[in-house]
Amino acid sequence: MHANSTTSATPRDAGSPHSPGNLSATGVPPVPPEDSPKAGGGVAESAGTAARGRDPMDVRQIVTDRIIAMLEKGGSVFRERWVRAAARGVPRNGKTGMPYRGANVLLLWEAAIEAGYASNVWLTYRQAQSLGAQVRQGERGVLCAHFERRARARGGDADDVLSEGGVDEEPLAASSGARAGVLLCRPFWLFNLAQIDGLPLEVVDQGIAPPVGSQESVERAMRLLGGCNATIRHGFDQAAYLPALDEIRLPWPRQFTSAEAQCATALHELVHWTGHPERLNRRFGRRFGDAAYAFEELVAELGSAFLLGHCGLVDATVEGHAAYIDAWLRVLRADRTAIFTAARLAEEAFAYIVAREMPKLGETATD
Repeated sequence: MHANSTTSATPRDAGSPHSPGNLSATGVPPVPPEDSPKAGGGVAESAGTAARGRDPMDVRQIVTDRIIAMLEKGGSVFRERWVRAAARGVPRNGKTGMPYRGANVLLLWEAAIEAGYASNVWLTYRQAQSLGAQVRQGERGVLCAHFERRARARGGDADDVLSEGGVDEEPLAASSGARAGVLLCRPFWLFNLAQIDGLPLEVVDQGIAPPVGSQESVERAMRLLGGCNATIRHGFDQAAYLPALDEIRLPWPRQFTSAEAQCATALHELVHWTGHPERLNRRFGRRFGDAAYAFEELVAELGSAFLLGHCGLVDATVEGHAAYIDAWLRVLRADRTAIFTAARLAEEAFAYIVAREMPKLGETATD
């Protein structure tokens, strides 16, 4: 809880994962030529609209609709699915090793759990072929979204504008002879290792994650909490983060059903804690108005799912929180870009917390 009184059938191959350290000045990862949606008979060409530069589908809306479908299954369903999938690691590319980002993570997690895949490693159709492997006939890829920026010259065709204004769609700085740039959303398809025959053993081995014990998971969660050095006070009726006091409040440890539940709840509040003005400074009032509180809860929901998976707290539940699902659904139905913003901010919070993780007892820092 965020006690916020002050802040408001044919395989397709197009796209690739990107490293968080390989971003342009606008925060949008560049498209490697080998995996560009425009390279080698990509999606736009297949739709017959490449000449005019238009997307053949509304990728944002398709992705948003899929996330909405997940949420409509109910909190106990999507939370368990996301956390169990997260325990296998962040989805990553089997050829480059790079992690996937944003809403794509949720789509790939859901697909892996739905189909019963043991691995969170994925490849495009063309990447599988380049490894001497082949996607099995009849397998369906998971549609994901790739973003890139494009500057548009003055006098360009109005149909070239492929995006709408929003937090994730800031215009590029205007320059001589150019109009504001636009953020393009391109589709690409991914296949799990379980859908591909003939993969090299070293690629298959990437998808085998070692089991994590309960004690080790709790210890890792405590190292995250300790590393952030947040002010945490116990003895309250319910869990909450208070921005005005910059403190996390929790019930007494013995009031939780388990140590895992205590850690899960504390990590949820820790995600809220990262939004403080002195840290990541998340503010949504201008964009979401009365829905800003619910949107922050969605960020915390996603961020804590990432953290629980990181720790291996597969069966942990966040206790003492009201249901925000209806409010999230209203936000997502009204704004097709909201889930992309929420996922990006949740990843920022996740990265902020993990970067401060305390080392294991006995580990020493290396130069």
